[in-house]
Amino acid sequence: MAYAERNFGFYLAFLLPTCVMVDEVRRGVMACKVFALYPLWWLSYNQINNNLTSQAAVMNTHGVPNDVINNLDPFALIILIPICDLFIYPALRRAGIGFSPIKKVTAGFFTASVAMVCAAVVQHEIYKQSDCGYHASTCDTVPNINVWAQTPSYVLIALSEIFASITALELAFTKAPKNMRSMVLMVRLLHTSQGEAFNPLVADPRIVWNYGVFAVCAFVRGFLFWFLFRKMDMAERELNEIGQGRTGGPAKTAGELEDGHSDHQSREKRSVKEDLA
Repeated sequence: MAYAERNFGFYLAFLLPTCVMVDEVRRGVMACKVFALYPLWWLSYNQINNNLTSQAAVMNTHGVPNDVINNLDPFALIILIPICDLFIYPALRRAGIGFSPIKKVTAGFFTASVAMVCAAVVQHEIYKQSDCGYHASTCDTVPNINVWAQTPSYVLIALSEIFASITALELAFTKAPKNMRSMVLMVRLLHTSQGEAFNPLVADPRIVWNYGVFAVCAFVRGFLFWFLFRKMDMAERELNEIGQGRTGGPAKTAGELEDGHSDHQSREKRSVKEDLA
């Protein structure tokens, strides 16, 4: 009877819902909520695909096609990602500064804000020096402003992408349970498409205001993001321990669970033989 009761309890443990499962679902939903403000960040990022390219067309390119300038973004990523991973992040850890994913995303919003400020300053100078004033895009002449004046905007956007976009993948893989990572990534891609859809089409003479509005929005949403998810940042260690059904240690695979089941049955058989002896 004792043997049957022990085995019944063992199998029942695989059938009953546990608090761990409920906690995994709760944390998966929490990881999805992090991406709620991302469409606003993508609005700033997508300026490199349209408005900054149009801005380069009314600057002195010295023979360089204006649609080639946005390649500064991937070049900056190639240079800045190793610098962050090999120097900046380790230096912050040695200094005792915990640069958690939530802090990285917050910094990404602020960096995007500064990038939009730089773009607004360049656009203001274009209007100031253009022969057509606030209608520079339709002017036959271009102001004597070198197109490489856009470099700060592209570099800062790339840095913002490292902090916000790349960290979004880190959040999806470390804060969500393994069995919910696909759903979290789906939510991230959905918000990316929303940022593409809501990207406004602007024209002279309101382009300075366009960059200014994005700069203010990025700055405000940085504070809003930190205010909403600062508690998640405080629970950083706990959230990083999420596994498949266990939060206190490394997750066990199906093979390990099967081996544990076999060991359990072997111990039970030895116990029954000893009782009969």
